[in-house]
Amino acid sequence: MLENVRGLLATDFDDYRRDVIEGPLKEMGYVPRWKLLEARDYGVPQLRPRVLLVALKEDADEHFAWPDQDPDATSSVGEVLRREMGRGGWKGATEWAQRAKGIAPTLVGGSKKHGGPDLGPTQAKKQWAAMGVNGHLVATEPPGPDFPLDGNPVLTVRMTAMLQGFPRDWPFQGSKTAAYRQVGNAFPPPVAEAVGRKIRAALIASAPAALPAVLPTRVERGHGRAAA
Repeated sequence: MLENVRGLLATDFDDYRRDVIEGPLKEMGYVPRWKLLEARDYGVPQLRPRVLLVALKEDADEHFAWPDQDPDATSSVGEVLRREMGRGGWKGATEWAQRAKGIAPTLVGGSKKHGGPDLGPTQAKKQWAAMGVNGHLVATEPPGPDFPLDGNPVLTVRMTAMLQGFPRDWPFQGSKTAAYRQVGNAFPPPVAEAVGRKIRAALIASAPAALPAVLPTRVERGHGRAAA
């Protein structure tokens, strides 16, 4: 399984995709499949389209199906972050969460040109502002008790990770800027898990004795939901 940006499906890359399909993968007996998936259809409160390539051997490919989409199961930015936004004592967190009813624009990995992390280009910052978020910075801690009730808070690295669907306790290494780049450049874990489980099911169906039949329960995501 490989993932990339949606531009990979543009006509400029027709020859590249054809080379992948007709090239070494096919020669080795793999059947490649391309598909555009929206992260918001898998519980990630973010506008994040990604192109997936799944390539399986023929005996497993006949059992593979892309995971079902469920956009109605996705919470808003405010619902996901309300508790974390109030963790520092800010009394405006609940009211802010009611404003932040939509899903987030696409997170990016931080600006190397300007030397620090922010929440993306100008249009994305405008979308964040409409949800009551200051998108020009990334914070180290949630707003404190003295933060204005009607202020626009700055998201922390932990908050952006929750909007990517990472488990609450997932560790990130390095400085704030380095950690944010790890978040912003990541493939949302719930989408990877959904596709990975379908790949595993296809492998089990094609060779049931090769893999254990039971998977552990899904880890709790940043939005607080878990499922078996």
